[in-house]
Amino acid sequence: MTVRAVLRLGDSRLREMAQPVKDFGTPQLLELCSDLKDTMEALSGAGLAAPQIGVSSRVVIFGGGGPNPRYPDALPVPLTLLINPELKPIGEGRSLGWEGCLSVPGLRGQVERCNRLRYCGWTPEGEWFERSVEGFHARVVQHECDHLDGVLFPDRLHTPQAFGFIPELEQSGMIPMVPS
Repeated sequence: MTVRAVLRLGDSRLREMAQPVKDFGTPQLLELCSDLKDTMEALSGAGLAAPQIGVSSRVVIFGGGGPNPRYPDALPVPLTLLINPELKPIGEGRSLGWEGCLSVPGLRGQVERCNRLRYCGWTPEGEWFERSVEGFHARVVQHECDHLDGVLFPDRLHTPQAFGFIPELEQSGMIPMVPS
């Protein structure tokens, strides 16, 4: 198990465009995917992108076995490793939702995202797949793929008034209390 350090907002590497993966099934790619999974799980993340651990590759991981402790009211998302992802919105529907980020610890903000989308990409072994999703699953995919383009959720805030520290947002009733 290798848990990597997660870069935090302000580190210039988080603002770079990640490079496409060209070789699949390599020991380096499989190790990166394993490190992403170990790091995401150790930190109870809903997802993680390679740039967040200082690797400029278009690789994201999200989801897991059950409800995420950081988002207790969200439906579970299947564990997915996605390489060189492509996203396509389905319909015009958009909604606001509260987001957090392992690179922006302790803060949440309200971001508008597409309700439904189709995403596609490659597995670490080089198999192509596509999936249509909605709700929290769609939000997580969009959030993680933003990292590949150097975008963090505070860049997409609906309003600066819908941004703050988690305990204060919970106390004010703006977000649900997360169990300790």
